Amino acid sequence: MRRALLRPLALSALALLLTGCAAPVPSPSGDQLGGSLTVYAAASLKGSFDEIAEAFTAKHPEVEISPVYDGSSTLATQIAEGAPADVFASADEATMAKVSPFALDPAVFASNTLVITVPAGNPKKVETLADLADLVTVLCAPEVPCGAASAKLLSAAGVTVDAASLEQNVTAVLTKVAAGEADAGLVYATDVVGRSDVASIAPEGADEVVNRYPIAALKDAANPDAAAAFIAFVRSGAGQKILARHGFGAP
Repeated sequence: MRRALLRPLALSALALLLTGCAAPVPSPSGDQLGGSLTVYAAASLKGSFDEIAEAFTAKHPEVEISPVYDGSSTLATQIAEGAPADVFASADEATMAKVSPFALDPAVFASNTLVITVPAGNPKKVETLADLADLVTVLCAPEVPCGAASAKLLSAAGVTVDAASLEQNVTAVLTKVAAGEADAGLVYATDVVGRSDVASIAPEGADEVVNRYPIAALKDAANPDAAAAFIAFVRSGAGQKILARHGFGAP
């Protein structure tokens, strides 16, 4: 009887021993990501992408992200000329289309609309798009996504603005308004979130002019695995929450 009881106990011990000696299975979670990752992103994404990069590197500490922010058209030109980007996030689909020979499967991850921005306190008492025609107004250049959207919005409202300057990115417009160098400008709603040096007015018709933001890895990315993981994070629930906090709409 005792011999019969010992046999299953011995087999169990042997099974445990073999299990303990088995090689661990590598995790498929992407913990092995590393190296540098260069992200080209529209200027309007700076605040949200800085936070996304911080959250991503907290999850993948071996990845070093180098963001480059500028007007989408400027970045697209640099990419076409061979700039070493791994990821490109554009402020509109038209600009992403310009780099289609170099991009892999662009996907929309956010949306944005325009607002009128004025210095804090709204000293010129701006209320509508029509007011911009009689003020020192700065706009994005027409080849920039925010400029194309501004032209569409003003045209729909029947307003003609002789801009004091045409800027290559939305940050430059906001900077001039905040410094009091212009009475007003058109920027994205996300650009004024959390700012105390400017005020904003949502103009009529802005909800009909929506910029959809696509993101893509570049075909010649030096770090394709990290690029894919970064894009997945941007589109994940965690990434979308960060974008929403910065005022972006759903894709």
